[in-house]
Amino acid sequence: MPHYDIVILGAGASGLWAAMTAAKRGKSVCVIDHGKKAGRKILIAGGGKCNFTNLQATPADFVCRNPHFVKSALARLSPWDVVSFVENHDIPWEEREHGQLFCRDSAEDMVEALLLECRKAKVVLRLDSEITGVTQADGFQVTLEKGQVTAASCLIALGGPAWPQVGATDMGHRLAKQFGHTIIPARPALVPFTLPSDWKLKGLTGIALPARLTVGGKSFTENLLFTHKGLSGPVALHASCHWEKGQEMAVDFLPGNRIESLLVEAGGKPLVRTLLSRILPERLATALVPAKLGGQQIAQLTLKDQERLVSLIHDYRITPSGTEGMRKAEATSGGVDTADVSSKTMESRLTPGLYLTGELLDVTGQLGGFNLHWAWASGQAAGESM
Repeated sequence: MPHYDIVILGAGASGLWAAMTAAKRGKSVCVIDHGKKAGRKILIAGGGKCNFTNLQATPADFVCRNPHFVKSALARLSPWDVVSFVENHDIPWEEREHGQLFCRDSAEDMVEALLLECRKAKVVLRLDSEITGVTQADGFQVTLEKGQVTAASCLIALGGPAWPQVGATDMGHRLAKQFGHTIIPARPALVPFTLPSDWKLKGLTGIALPARLTVGGKSFTENLLFTHKGLSGPVALHASCHWEKGQEMAVDFLPGNRIESLLVEAGGKPLVRTLLSRILPERLATALVPAKLGGQQIAQLTLKDQERLVSLIHDYRITPSGTEGMRKAEATSGGVDTADVSSKTMESRLTPGLYLTGELLDVTGQLGGFNLHWAWASGQAAGESM
């Protein structure tokens, strides 16, 4: 039965970063994963280009019941530290809007760099190895379909159940629960919304425009995309991190402008629908504003008509029927309650020697490289401490 200083369950972003970090300190490390390839979520992140960090990352970009939990790890691994790692491996990168950094060629470059560092530090990587159980008695014993591994410390870095098509499961949550941790129910995050079949704006598939979505007291302004099921696009994915089933959302279809001012500027003669077709996609304007209201001249509008127009354009209310689920979600909300995890070391407060990192925890980054940055940062914290 092989024995190591550290056994890491999960060869994803946080697991590989933690393995690299710990092994460079001279620790013997074994990484175990049921998949045949390491870093499967890294490989498909950012459309295969790996949005590996965000230059504008702050604790405010993460959703967690304890908003202070992420501060320590983020302070010790900055976006520029990740850039240094990328540049040290001669990986071409580029900055896109909102501070997002991507590999210019392929996400495989990032995975290969992590694996190279792990090999140099003599990390043992056991892929295609199904984990059947973990117990603690004078260290940790990990039972596999074929054999066992023991270690003084154990890191659970198995992520959440989002993207099951690349092998994601809830096993990490089940193992953490076994060791006494509270699991905040997992739900899809960074995921498109579905709308009821009788939704007034159904049938606008393919229309995209800048919009502001407000949900749970949070507002986001980005592109909105109408789909055959509901709403997607960056602004919808952002909002999904804060939405709970049954909750109403408000949409502003004209952020940065006010319809009241545009009405004054247009003068009294044009029809309302003529003005709207200039400032909004025509199909959206037609579906959004009742024909009677749209057919009036601006000069004919009563105060009540104007208020109705303002409400439709700047405060359109919708209640999604749901989301497109874990298969379409880029991340998992919920997970291991951080109340029982050290924010400095990622060590369990309930089971000494047990560590938890990455998406497994109740930490969800907004769209734009924040989730991968959290994986690196939490992996670094654990890797330095185990």
